Amino acid sequence: MSGEPEPGLREIGQIAITVHDLERAAGFYRDVLGLRYLFSAPPKMAFFDCGGIRLMLAVPEEERFDHPASILYYRVDDIHAAHRALQSRGAVFEREPGAIHKSDESELWMAFLRDSEDNLLALLSEVPRGKA
Repeated sequence: MSGEPEPGLREIGQIAITVHDLERAAGFYRDVLGLRYLFSAPPKMAFFDCGGIRLMLAVPEEERFDHPASILYYRVDDIHAAHRALQSRGAVFEREPGAIHKSDESELWMAFLRDSEDNLLALLSEVPRGKA
């Protein structure tokens, strides 16, 4: 709207992920995904860093907040290497890496897995054409 100041939104600072077993979930994000643990706010929250965006694992305080998270797409340089590394740490994939879009310049590859709390996660990689 003209004349009103812009709200200044420029980046995501934190994403909340609903969990039921905080200890189990923190172990998955730390040990399987390899995210850097930041701190906990016991007994219901643990925080991790993902490339400058803070992920908050939180046990829902009310029933209305008890639902799966939005799908988080983790950008990786080499989707095949990331897939192998996560599988070796115990991650179970629902969909193996595959190209979902091809342009003249690149291919968009994705793979899908679930965390310890049954939230759907994805890996994504934009690969220059002919390099996949």
